[in-house]
Amino acid sequence: MKWFLLFAVALGLGLAAASSDSQSDSDASSESGIQFESGYNYYRLPTSLRPQKYHLRVLTQLENPEDLRFTGSVRILIEALENTKNITLHSKNLTIDESKITLSHISGGEKKDNCVSSTAVNPTHDFYILNTCQELIAGNVYELFLPFAAELNRQLEGYYRSSYKDPVANRTRWISVTQFEPASARLAFPCFDEPDFKAPFVVTLGYHKKYTGLSNMPVKETKPHASLQDYVWTEFEESVPMSTYLIAYSVNDFSHKPSTLPNGALFRTWARPNAIDQCDYAAEFGPKVLQYYEQFFGIKFPLPKIDQVAVPDFSAGAMENWGLVTYREIALLYSAAHSSLADKQRVASVVAHELAHQWFGNLVTMKWWTDLWLNEGFATYVASLGVENINPEWRAMEQESLSNLLTIFRRDALESSHPISRPIQMVSEISESFDQISYQKGSTVLRMMHLFLGEESFRSGLQSYLQKYSYKNAEQDNLWESLTQAAHKYRALPKSYDIKSIMDSWTLQTGYPVINVTRDYTAKTAKLSQQRYLLNTEIARAHRGGCWWVPLSYTTQAEQDFNNTAPKAWMECGKEGQSLPKTIKDLPGADQWVIFNTQLSTLYKVNYDAQNWKLLIETLTGGDFERIHVINRAQLIDDALYLAWTGEQDYEIAMRLIEYLQREREYLPWKSAFENLKRVGRIVRQTPDFEFFKRYMKKLIAPIYEHLSGINDTFSSIQQQDQVLLKTMVVNWACQYQVDDCVPRAVDYYRRWQAEANPDEKNPVPINVRSTVYCTAIRHGSDADWEFLWTRYKKSNVAAEKRTILTALGCSREVWVLQRYLELTFDPKEAIRKQDSMWAFQAVAFNEVGFLLAKKYFMDNVEFIYKFYHPLTKDMSRLLSPLSEQVITQTDFNEFKDFVNNSRQSLKGLEQAIQQTLEIMLTNVQWKERNYHQMSRSIQQLL
Repeated sequence: MKWFLLFAVALGLGLAAASSDSQSDSDASSESGIQFESGYNYYRLPTSLRPQKYHLRVLTQLENPEDLRFTGSVRILIEALENTKNITLHSKNLTIDESKITLSHISGGEKKDNCVSSTAVNPTHDFYILNTCQELIAGNVYELFLPFAAELNRQLEGYYRSSYKDPVANRTRWISVTQFEPASARLAFPCFDEPDFKAPFVVTLGYHKKYTGLSNMPVKETKPHASLQDYVWTEFEESVPMSTYLIAYSVNDFSHKPSTLPNGALFRTWARPNAIDQCDYAAEFGPKVLQYYEQFFGIKFPLPKIDQVAVPDFSAGAMENWGLVTYREIALLYSAAHSSLADKQRVASVVAHELAHQWFGNLVTMKWWTDLWLNEGFATYVASLGVENINPEWRAMEQESLSNLLTIFRRDALESSHPISRPIQMVSEISESFDQISYQKGSTVLRMMHLFLGEESFRSGLQSYLQKYSYKNAEQDNLWESLTQAAHKYRALPKSYDIKSIMDSWTLQTGYPVINVTRDYTAKTAKLSQQRYLLNTEIARAHRGGCWWVPLSYTTQAEQDFNNTAPKAWMECGKEGQSLPKTIKDLPGADQWVIFNTQLSTLYKVNYDAQNWKLLIETLTGGDFERIHVINRAQLIDDALYLAWTGEQDYEIAMRLIEYLQREREYLPWKSAFENLKRVGRIVRQTPDFEFFKRYMKKLIAPIYEHLSGINDTFSSIQQQDQVLLKTMVVNWACQYQVDDCVPRAVDYYRRWQAEANPDEKNPVPINVRSTVYCTAIRHGSDADWEFLWTRYKKSNVAAEKRTILTALGCSREVWVLQRYLELTFDPKEAIRKQDSMWAFQAVAFNEVGFLLAKKYFMDNVEFIYKFYHPLTKDMSRLLSPLSEQVITQTDFNEFKDFVNNSRQSLKGLEQAIQQTLEIMLTNVQWKERNYHQMSRSIQQLL
């Protein structure tokens, strides 16, 4: 990407009579002289003008790989809401021929000729400012014509290039596609690039007739290009009013698979021709979930067609462009012969997420990126409802809910976390908001609200919100209003409560509470108090303020009613935001436990008094433990291990509690335990006491490994889908800790694959354990084993399989192999696409031999890595998590802190990720100093 001058520049030419060769680059350089740098420096566009309609024409030339480019023009109808002497819009990295800019008066008042007298730029905010010859008058409508040109970039944003290998002709095929969210439409055409400036679009694409042109709307007409032989212009129907970040178009030579939607929109799924057979699943699932949403939201899908496209090079997971949804291949394509159940569930989940956006995000859009979570949290939550509705046998709702909670219990316990709804003042800050807080925490608090409001109020409130703000923009307070009205109508909340007070406590402050439950066994009551839960134990309790409105659901040993997630009481906050004390009455005596937060319906941890923990441990280890709901079993494991980590609980209690896992046969509690033990394991494996931890893990895993028939291929006989996931996970851990016959059997599977005459066609390794088998064979294997798998990677045609292989290649224990792998990961001439590079890096860095190599590689090459990812620094931030999880000494922590201070330039845009990385490292150092010996002792007692 070429860098432009970012310092103030001097006077530009008067443009009313500019010479014909006058060209300008709308960043800050210009070919015809130099422009003003604008004095307007607020980060939002002025509100004096509103676009009424865009006519966008783009000609894309894909024939010459040495020079892939586009030229175009945009005609924008603009209404003046106030008098103004300039038009300020967004434009970035576009060459604009200023001699061809025109401005005309269309309607309102007396018609006057108008023109553009000079232009200025503000590179900080990507503003392109056109000063007008005559003042624009409020109430009048004007038409602005702007021509533009640029290369199809390689940065995976704006209007960019992607390619794939045609295996028959052995040629590289080029395609073009857009990715505009959050603020990259300005890289493709000059526009008012903020979500609140909605307008209808008429898109016309020019391209060689051997290609297909796609956009948000159906084709209106195609006709030959006047001067370019074999080129056509395809005009698409006028769109509904929409935000610029949802505009999309692509020129490609893809094939498609149509789906039938009874009296609904035309539905098509597109992919490169040699992957079209992998579209069947998404083409079948997509229409089902679209119909579910039409019924759930009470509003029909508003466009005449919807296309979903698998793009070979794509930076996000997927993008919900209205009527033209784009995906990474791994998120849309599914091959029964190569993709595991987890891969299939991922496709369902991503498709459901993007199609939920067609209502939440596209039909009703947030006013500004502060409320991005309204888009992402909602799409995440509603997607899990959609998947649950279509595939109830997966138990996806439980899995997704627990998975989100486990993620947020970790991320939001950092002081450097942030509120769900947070102010955004720079474009660079927007992309940092596409994180676990907006998605998973957003989804978690919506689930909490759904559970305390009940089905009727929740749906009725959502439907009235969507109807009221259709084709408009809204803020979170608008949603709270609609839901409060519904809650009072259906008596789901007392009249004195309103959704805003409750939900603001969850969306406007960082973190979540731990609720301390202290029972008085003679009075049969419990005193409850709350404070923010933080991993950093150096922060004094006095600074752990905050108050959350907490719906309290609970059940007792006698009652065991885990299906009732409705609150029996509330923890409330006072006018000053202070936490009000709460006492719960009518609890059982000293021989019966109480469990708060049934089915983990709300985002909080619970710490009980010693007697209640003792009663819970007795039921888990010796009693009828299955009568405790499976999600609450996962909760008890997670709470006990976290509270032990931060010292609010004894490791002895936590380790005694998880002893019960030897009896556990369900997926969720094991997932909860493994997530926690993985973090402890990454620290302990760097210490002398790892031998005890290893023996302990073997003892813990052996019974469930045996129960599931080990690594043997019993998958076809497993009735419950989540048991497939359990077996996949247990086998992975069993091979890591060399339980029973896991390693020799895995190596044997790999040898059988190597012995196949055509290993790319025939693979005897059971699909669901391939990641474990590959990793184990590479870990215990030779250079030849590594080369065999690398060859399979290069020949594979399935994205999910490629990711599995990429991760397994990092399992080697040979230093030189890992070093070479790191280098080829970031070599553009090699076979790994930029979007996949982080999987390879993470695989090396999470490997105990590779960790130090990866850390050194990152620190030595940070400038090169920054340039490699720029401007998509989000992908670079993902390289940090394996480093943060494994730094455990004060010396290494200090070294990394110094490195960060000396590398500020190469870590620009990663501020949030860096802060969180340093905080996680610090909490590891604290844990090692405080808990390491205590934990080790507890484990030795259990062996």
